Amino acid sequence: MTKVSIIDYGAGNLFSMRNALLKTGVQVEIVSNKYEVSSSDCLVLPGVGNFGAAVKKLQPIANALKESVDSGTSILGSCLGMQLMFEESEEDEGEGLGLFKGVVKGFRGGLKIPHMGWNTIVPRRISPLLDGIPDGSYFYFVHSYYPDPTNEEDILALTCYGYEFASIVERGNIFGCQFHPEKSGKLGALLLSNFIKNIKR
Repeated sequence: MTKVSIIDYGAGNLFSMRNALLKTGVQVEIVSNKYEVSSSDCLVLPGVGNFGAAVKKLQPIANALKESVDSGTSILGSCLGMQLMFEESEEDEGEGLGLFKGVVKGFRGGLKIPHMGWNTIVPRRISPLLDGIPDGSYFYFVHSYYPDPTNEEDILALTCYGYEFASIVERGNIFGCQFHPEKSGKLGALLLSNFIKNIKR
Protein backbone atom coordinates (compact mmCIF):
# COMPACT_ATOMS: atom_id res chain seq x y z
CA MET A 1 0.00 0.00 0.00
CA THR A 2 1.23 3.49 -0.84
CA LYS A 3 2.39 5.47 2.22
CA VAL A 4 2.04 9.24 2.20
CA SER A 5 3.88 11.45 4.70
CA ILE A 6 2.32 14.77 5.71
CA ILE A 7 4.97 17.21 6.91
CA ASP A 8 4.21 18.72 10.31
CA TYR A 9 6.06 22.01 10.77
CA GLY A 10 3.42 23.67 12.93
CA ALA A 11 1.58 25.52 10.17
CA GLY A 12 -0.82 23.15 8.46
CA ASN A 13 -4.29 21.64 8.43
CA LEU A 14 -2.79 18.27 9.25
CA PHE A 15 -5.84 16.32 10.24
CA SER A 16 -8.22 17.54 7.54
CA MET A 17 -5.53 16.73 4.97
CA ARG A 18 -4.90 13.36 6.63
CA ASN A 19 -8.59 12.47 6.51
CA ALA A 20 -8.84 13.48 2.86
CA LEU A 21 -5.82 11.36 1.92
CA LEU A 22 -7.07 8.34 3.86
CA LYS A 23 -10.17 8.34 1.67
CA THR A 24 -7.93 7.70 -1.36
CA GLY A 25 -6.95 4.33 0.14
CA VAL A 26 -3.37 5.10 1.17
CA GLN A 27 -1.51 4.82 4.44
CA VAL A 28 -0.90 8.23 5.97
CA GLU A 29 1.70 9.26 8.54
CA ILE A 30 2.55 12.66 9.98
CA VAL A 31 6.30 13.35 10.03
CA SER A 32 8.26 16.12 11.70
CA ASN A 33 11.98 15.38 11.57
CA LYS A 34 14.59 15.08 8.84
CA TYR A 35 15.02 11.33 9.27
CA GLU A 36 11.31 10.66 8.72
CA VAL A 37 11.26 13.02 5.73
CA SER A 38 14.29 11.33 4.16
CA SER A 39 12.69 7.88 4.37
CA SER A 40 9.27 8.93 3.03
CA ASP A 41 7.81 7.48 -0.16
CA CYS A 42 5.72 10.56 -0.92
CA LEU A 43 5.39 13.98 0.74
CA VAL A 44 2.52 16.41 1.29
CA LEU A 45 3.30 19.94 2.47
CA PRO A 46 0.14 21.67 3.76
CA GLY A 47 0.12 25.11 5.29
CA VAL A 48 -1.82 28.01 6.75
CA GLY A 49 -0.33 31.25 8.05
CA ASN A 50 2.66 33.55 7.53
CA PHE A 51 5.46 32.79 5.07
CA GLY A 52 8.31 34.03 7.29
CA ALA A 53 7.15 32.15 10.37
CA ALA A 54 6.63 28.98 8.33
CA VAL A 55 10.11 29.21 6.78
CA LYS A 56 11.64 29.33 10.27
CA LYS A 57 9.62 26.33 11.43
CA LEU A 58 10.53 24.40 8.30
CA GLN A 59 14.25 25.16 8.52
CA PRO A 60 15.32 22.06 10.53
CA ILE A 61 13.99 19.74 7.82
CA ALA A 62 14.37 21.93 4.72
CA ASN A 63 17.59 20.33 3.44
CA ALA A 64 16.30 16.80 3.97
CA LEU A 65 13.09 17.73 2.15
CA LYS A 66 14.95 19.21 -0.84
CA GLU A 67 17.32 16.25 -1.03
CA SER A 68 14.39 13.82 -0.96
CA VAL A 69 12.59 15.69 -3.74
CA ASP A 70 15.82 15.95 -5.79
CA SER A 71 16.16 12.17 -5.53
CA GLY A 72 12.71 11.73 -7.10
CA THR A 73 10.27 11.64 -4.17
CA SER A 74 6.94 13.17 -5.20
CA ILE A 75 5.63 16.16 -3.24
CA LEU A 76 2.37 18.10 -3.22
CA GLY A 77 2.17 21.51 -1.56
CA SER A 78 -1.15 23.22 -0.84
CA CYS A 79 -1.89 26.88 -0.03
CA LEU A 80 1.05 28.16 2.08
CA GLY A 81 2.77 24.84 1.40
CA MET A 82 2.75 25.69 -2.32
CA GLN A 83 4.12 29.18 -1.62
CA LEU A 84 6.97 27.70 0.43
CA MET A 85 8.09 25.82 -2.69
CA PHE A 86 9.14 29.15 -4.23
CA GLU A 87 12.23 31.26 -3.55
CA GLU A 88 10.82 34.14 -1.51
CA SER A 89 7.65 36.04 -0.63
CA GLU A 90 6.59 39.66 -0.40
CA GLU A 91 4.73 38.72 2.78
CA ASP A 92 7.82 38.36 4.96
CA GLU A 93 11.54 37.71 5.04
CA GLY A 94 13.05 34.26 4.65
CA GLU A 95 14.15 31.90 1.91
CA GLY A 96 11.66 29.41 0.54
CA LEU A 97 12.60 25.92 -0.59
CA GLY A 98 13.34 27.05 -4.14
CA LEU A 99 11.77 23.98 -5.74
CA PHE A 100 10.24 26.43 -8.22
CA LYS A 101 11.84 29.66 -9.42
CA GLY A 102 9.79 32.74 -8.65
CA VAL A 103 8.41 35.07 -5.99
CA VAL A 104 5.18 34.94 -3.98
CA LYS A 105 3.30 38.23 -4.43
CA GLY A 106 0.41 39.98 -2.68
CA PHE A 107 -2.84 40.80 -4.46
CA ARG A 108 -3.00 44.36 -5.78
CA GLY A 109 -5.57 46.72 -7.21
CA GLY A 110 -7.93 47.18 -4.29
CA LEU A 111 -9.13 43.58 -4.26
CA LYS A 112 -10.78 42.29 -1.11
CA ILE A 113 -8.30 40.11 0.73
CA PRO A 114 -8.05 37.37 1.59
CA HIS A 115 -9.34 35.83 -1.62
CA MET A 116 -11.72 33.44 0.08
CA GLY A 117 -14.27 31.01 -1.26
CA TRP A 118 -14.91 28.95 -4.37
CA ASN A 119 -13.23 29.88 -7.64
CA THR A 120 -12.48 28.17 -10.92
CA ILE A 121 -9.29 26.83 -12.45
CA VAL A 122 -8.40 26.94 -16.15
CA PRO A 123 -5.78 24.34 -17.15
CA ARG A 124 -3.03 25.44 -19.54
CA ARG A 125 -2.02 21.94 -20.56
CA ILE A 126 -2.88 18.29 -20.05
CA SER A 127 -1.63 16.59 -16.91
CA PRO A 128 -2.45 13.34 -15.09
CA LEU A 129 -3.02 15.49 -11.98
CA LEU A 130 -6.16 16.87 -13.66
CA ASP A 131 -7.56 13.60 -15.05
CA GLY A 132 -11.35 13.76 -14.86
CA ILE A 133 -11.37 17.39 -13.71
CA PRO A 134 -13.14 19.61 -16.29
CA ASP A 135 -11.99 23.08 -17.28
CA GLY A 136 -13.68 25.67 -15.08
CA SER A 137 -13.99 23.38 -12.07
CA TYR A 138 -14.40 25.05 -8.67
CA PHE A 139 -11.96 24.70 -5.77
CA TYR A 140 -11.83 26.35 -2.36
CA PHE A 141 -9.33 29.19 -1.80
CA VAL A 142 -8.25 31.18 1.27
CA HIS A 143 -5.16 33.33 0.64
CA SER A 144 -3.80 36.87 0.33
CA TYR A 145 -0.66 35.96 -1.63
CA TYR A 146 -0.01 33.90 -4.74
CA PRO A 147 3.09 32.52 -6.48
CA ASP A 148 4.43 34.13 -9.65
CA PRO A 149 6.58 31.45 -11.34
CA THR A 150 9.60 32.60 -13.35
CA ASN A 151 9.16 29.68 -15.75
CA GLU A 152 5.75 29.79 -17.40
CA GLU A 153 6.03 26.11 -18.30
CA ASP A 154 5.70 25.33 -14.55
CA ILE A 155 2.15 26.73 -14.56
CA LEU A 156 -0.45 23.97 -14.90
CA ALA A 157 -3.60 26.02 -14.24
CA LEU A 158 -4.69 29.62 -13.76
CA THR A 159 -7.39 31.25 -11.66
CA CYS A 160 -8.77 34.77 -12.03
CA TYR A 161 -9.25 37.07 -9.04
CA GLY A 162 -9.06 40.56 -10.44
CA TYR A 163 -6.36 39.17 -12.72
CA GLU A 164 -4.97 35.73 -13.49
CA PHE A 165 -2.56 33.98 -11.16
CA ALA A 166 -0.99 30.50 -11.07
CA SER A 167 -3.27 28.25 -9.02
CA ILE A 168 -1.57 24.92 -9.85
CA VAL A 169 2.12 24.38 -10.65
CA GLU A 170 3.83 21.19 -11.76
CA ARG A 171 7.28 20.08 -12.79
CA GLY A 172 8.24 16.42 -12.82
CA ASN A 173 7.63 15.03 -9.33
CA ILE A 174 6.80 18.44 -7.81
CA PHE A 175 3.19 19.67 -7.57
CA GLY A 176 1.56 22.65 -5.88
CA CYS A 177 -1.97 24.03 -5.62
CA GLN A 178 -2.94 27.39 -4.14
CA PHE A 179 -6.38 26.14 -3.11
CA HIS A 180 -7.20 23.59 -0.40
CA PRO A 181 -7.94 20.23 -2.06
CA GLU A 182 -8.98 18.77 1.31
CA LYS A 183 -11.77 21.40 1.49
CA SER A 184 -12.77 21.23 -2.17
CA GLY A 185 -15.32 18.41 -2.17
CA LYS A 186 -15.34 15.65 -4.78
CA LEU A 187 -13.01 17.40 -7.21
CA GLY A 188 -10.48 18.09 -4.47
CA ALA A 189 -10.63 14.42 -3.53
CA LEU A 190 -10.13 13.49 -7.20
CA LEU A 191 -7.07 15.73 -7.47
CA LEU A 192 -5.54 14.05 -4.41
CA SER A 193 -6.35 10.64 -5.86
CA ASN A 194 -4.71 11.62 -9.16
CA PHE A 195 -1.61 12.74 -7.27
CA ILE A 196 -1.40 9.39 -5.49
CA LYS A 197 -1.89 7.42 -8.71
CA ASN A 198 0.90 9.30 -10.46
CA ILE A 199 3.52 9.27 -7.73
CA LYS A 200 6.98 9.16 -9.25
CA ARG A 201 8.81 6.20 -7.78
